[in-house]
Amino acid sequence: MDDEGMVNDANNAANRKPNPKLTILPLIALIFYEVSGGPFGVEDSVKAGGGPLLSLLGFLIFPFFWSIPEALITAELATSFPENGGYVLWISSAFGPFWGFQEGFWKWFSGVMDNALYPVLFLDYLKHSFPIFNNLIARIPALLGITVSLTYLNYRGLHIVGFSAVLLAGFSLFPFIVLGILAIPRVRPRRWFVLDYRKVDWRGYFNSLFWNLNYWDNASTLAGEIENPSRTFPKALLGAVVLVVCSYLIPLLAGTGALDTDFSEWSDGYFAQVGMLIGGSWLKWWIQVAAALSNMGLFEAEMSSDAFQLLGMSEIGMLPSIFASRSKYGTPTFSILCSATGVIFLSWMSFQEILEFLNFLYSVGMLFEFAAFIKLRIKKPDLHRPYKVPVKAFGATMLCLPPVSLLVLVMCLASLKTYLVSGAVIVLGFFLYPAVVHAKERKWVNFSTEIPPSRPSDSADLEGHPNALEEHQEIDEAARSLLSDSPSSRTEQVSDIPLEGVSKLE
Repeated sequence: MDDEGMVNDANNAANRKPNPKLTILPLIALIFYEVSGGPFGVEDSVKAGGGPLLSLLGFLIFPFFWSIPEALITAELATSFPENGGYVLWISSAFGPFWGFQEGFWKWFSGVMDNALYPVLFLDYLKHSFPIFNNLIARIPALLGITVSLTYLNYRGLHIVGFSAVLLAGFSLFPFIVLGILAIPRVRPRRWFVLDYRKVDWRGYFNSLFWNLNYWDNASTLAGEIENPSRTFPKALLGAVVLVVCSYLIPLLAGTGALDTDFSEWSDGYFAQVGMLIGGSWLKWWIQVAAALSNMGLFEAEMSSDAFQLLGMSEIGMLPSIFASRSKYGTPTFSILCSATGVIFLSWMSFQEILEFLNFLYSVGMLFEFAAFIKLRIKKPDLHRPYKVPVKAFGATMLCLPPVSLLVLVMCLASLKTYLVSGAVIVLGFFLYPAVVHAKERKWVNFSTEIPPSRPSDSADLEGHPNALEEHQEIDEAARSLLSDSPSSRTEQVSDIPLEGVSKLE
């Protein structure tokens, strides 16, 4: 039976097309869509902040305390462990496979919840012109149709998703450049300073800021699909940070400065109304179409990240090997189907419910990532880091303090319902891990028997770095430790693979 499976895998590999690697421009677009996708969804921050002032200050200051530290840490760890699975490898290397599995489960569940928002946002923009989407009889088939069609596009290949993201980003942001230009003669700076403390909803405000500026680490799960990751990844993160911050501030400055509207009207989809008031109905329609296409890009980027995370976990033996099976387009078919199924089941919830649930789970996962960053700096100071944040261990700890404080604040502001739902998901993860290990021991399902090809750096990085090969060995050991829970002989087989042999697997 095993021989037959090996033959089938060999045939599938022979029929599969080579996987085109992501270059810097598509990667910037994918990170942009992992995090932002444009100003769609930031309108709630004006309403929850009791006026424009807190919203503008939030998107101006918050990136320095949250986005930039998270992006820097992601750049260092993703280039040190450039394999699909991303943060699962970081946590496993620092704290062991049990916590690596929990991190993967929490972040995957959070990502699926995040993806469930985008069909909802898509219809929230369209319902301003097509009120029929307020009715469940039209809304449910629309949600299913959007999810299925976008899932198929994801199945067709990551390079297609990356190229589509570049085009979608350009089209989605251009109407806001036009909006900003048209708004200049009407801007009154005094309107930016409006603030009513009595109407500030701190929970909604911080959740809106946090959701619109997080998920910088998601692209790490695609590291195995990136061309020259040690150079491409840090540059792409820097470009994406600038793009994200500008895509929020310019439309907010234009809309709140040019219009003297009641800030309580600012909710999901309100930028379409802003476009009509400033430019006319043509700009309103343009923003609505841009919002629809932007949500397509957001969905595609998140789906890719979630699916390749499951693929990476399968490659290191944490999940059954079916999660690593690829289509002829190089995409993880079963992993995509699992993520899409989760999206369909979660799409019935309201925007604010989904937002708060996913933020809480994401916060728990991020606390572990910051802890792993600090522990690896202390535990493995000689680990080869093609990109390294230019601080020592103490500086690394100080770098993590502001974002960790924000994470704790977001979690403390959560509702009782969020604590219960998130707690249930966390407990489920604790039960799933021993169940997976038991299935592996009993050989009820097939698991990967090989370490994924180790690619801690590109060949150019090895030149002038005489200790690089020894440092790479530590990364291989981290991957091997994830297979150690199985009592089967494959662990011994893996430990006998020389480093040179692992490198040749590429």
